[in-house]
Amino acid sequence: MLKTELAELLRNGENSGVEFKRDDILPERLAREVSGLANLLGGRILLGVEDDGTVSGLARGRQRAEEWSMQVVRDHIQPPLIPYWEVIEWEPGVLIGIVSIPEAAPDKPYKAKLGNHFQTFVRVGTLTREATREEEGRLYQAAGILRYDIKPVPGSRVSDLDQGRLDDYFGRVLGRAMPGSNEQRETILVNTDIAIVDREFKPPTVGGMVLFGTSPNRFLKQAGISATSYPGVDKSYAANDLEEIQGPLVSLFDPAGRIVERGTIDRAMAFVERNMGRSSRLVEGVRRDTPDYPIEAVRETIVNAVVHRDYTIALVNIELGMYSDRLEVVSPGRLPNTVTIAKMKEGYRASRNELLKDILRDYGYVESRGMGVRTKIIAGMIAHTGREPELIEREDAFAVRLLR
Repeated sequence: MLKTELAELLRNGENSGVEFKRDDILPERLAREVSGLANLLGGRILLGVEDDGTVSGLARGRQRAEEWSMQVVRDHIQPPLIPYWEVIEWEPGVLIGIVSIPEAAPDKPYKAKLGNHFQTFVRVGTLTREATREEEGRLYQAAGILRYDIKPVPGSRVSDLDQGRLDDYFGRVLGRAMPGSNEQRETILVNTDIAIVDREFKPPTVGGMVLFGTSPNRFLKQAGISATSYPGVDKSYAANDLEEIQGPLVSLFDPAGRIVERGTIDRAMAFVERNMGRSSRLVEGVRRDTPDYPIEAVRETIVNAVVHRDYTIALVNIELGMYSDRLEVVSPGRLPNTVTIAKMKEGYRASRNELLKDILRDYGYVESRGMGVRTKIIAGMIAHTGREPELIEREDAFAVRLLR
């Protein structure tokens, strides 16, 4: 790090990725800050700096401060984490030690030792606090350790699934007819993770309910899409059209593959198509109508949102907004662990909800090679408008913005 960069950090003060600490803090306190930063997006701990940004320097000296810091991380953090250490001389004889936590720390959640046990911490603004049960669950899910989409849905039964859609999936899509016996049907659903054995019951999994539930929102309030069309470039109460889209993700098809009843994905597409403008021009004397957005790019954006959203975040739907200058889809939850926007653009394949991805791929909703962002959204928008879509990672959500 250059001294000018350090000066900028000190001038801006503490934030979600920067923490100031004296180097005489307790080991538990340093471990707590390391845990919180590692479980967010990494960051830096500046040792030898007061809370107000005043530089007090390393009281331990260069060598002892490094040995002490690395020993604390080695003994007080699980799983193992190796931060980057450097020292900058702020003034003659006044040193600042910098503990840098990598952004792409792959083994979340990282826990800090408190007494005889280890505790998970999270960073919220300039504060580091103990993670709630739900926050810790999201960290496990982001790391791929916990599969939330195959957890049971409490209080639900197989009878809460749409039997017609199940028959269509197993019969028309997979080519294996469902048996008539309830026991045999339940066995097949359990073997395909659409249901799960939970004591004496076999309730649907979260993924099974989202895909095939007759009323998924009865059990999972977050399993929907809030769609709104606005007249201008900002949200306003004077919406042109709005719809709370609820129900199973997949459509119900007839034996010929024609849609009999739209699911959430196809209803969202219908919303876009009825609110999307079209421009007309003459090409060699023939009138050609061009939609504001390429249909394949819109469809891929919506499908990615339902497949990759974080379903542990309750009461928050996917948000589909249509504005005069853009179409924007906001999916609750950060990108899964190790996934970055740069990797997405190159076709990186990783999924938070494997069951949803696999079954939607069977239907043809998901691009079979897993390259939909690169080949359909980015390439499709460039071909249609000459501009790349905007991929935006927010603190608790991920947004895809298609420019009109």
